[in-house]
Amino acid sequence: MNTKVLKNFGKNLKYYRLQLGITQEDLAAKVNLHQTTIAKLELGQINPSLKTIYILTRALKIKLTNIMDFD
Repeated sequence: MNTKVLKNFGKNLKYYRLQLGITQEDLAAKVNLHQTTIAKLELGQINPSLKTIYILTRALKIKLTNIMDFD
């Protein structure tokens, strides 16, 4: 997969997490993932599954299109 896509996804994930004022640990607890997984997602180091993306958007209270907007 194009690493630019993963980095943009991670950037958006971090942006929306910070908009809610929650830590990586808080988000991890909400979505039942480890904090290091959230960190790796934000850094664009791992490729999330569609299920993970869906769970993250629900926890962040955003639409799927928001986190996938790379423009």
